Amino acid sequence: MGSRATVCGALALWSTLAQADQVGCVTTEWKLIGANHRICVESFADPKVPGVTCHVSQARTGGVSGSFGLAQDPSQFSLACRQTGPISLPAKLPKEATVFAEDTSILFKETRVVRMWDEANKTLVYLAISRKLIDGAPANSISTVPVMPWGTR
Repeated sequence: MGSRATVCGALALWSTLAQADQVGCVTTEWKLIGANHRICVESFADPKVPGVTCHVSQARTGGVSGSFGLAQDPSQFSLACRQTGPISLPAKLPKEATVFAEDTSILFKETRVVRMWDEANKTLVYLAISRKLIDGAPANSISTVPVMPWGTR
C-alpha cells in the first residue's frame, strides 16, 4: 500500500510541474559517432504564478550513450526568470514549491527549479539545483522576479 501512495504522490507532484518548451540548442562539441554535445535552452511558465516565465539552459551529453539516452548530463545549467505579464499571486502561495523538474540521467539525477517567496521584499526567488539521489550536487543557479505592477496596472 505504501508504494501505491508514493506513486500517487509522485504523479500528483508531476502534474503540478511546468511543462518546458524547447527554444533551441547549440552544438558545443562535434562527435563523429552519435549526437553532438550541446547546450539546450527551454522555457516554462510558472504553473501557479501567471506572468512569470523562466528559461533554463542545460548541457546535454552526446556521443553514442547520449544518443540512446544513457549518458549522465553534467550539472551545468543556468536560469533566468522574468515578469512577462501581469503577476497574479495565489491567495495562499507556499513559501517553497518545486515548479519544474527534468531528468538528466537515466537514473537518480535531475535538474529541479524551486520557487521561494520572499515576502519581506515581495520577490519571487527561483533556484535551479541538480539533485542526485545518492550524493546530491552543489551546482545551482538563482533568478529573482520582483512582484511589481505591469503596464498601467
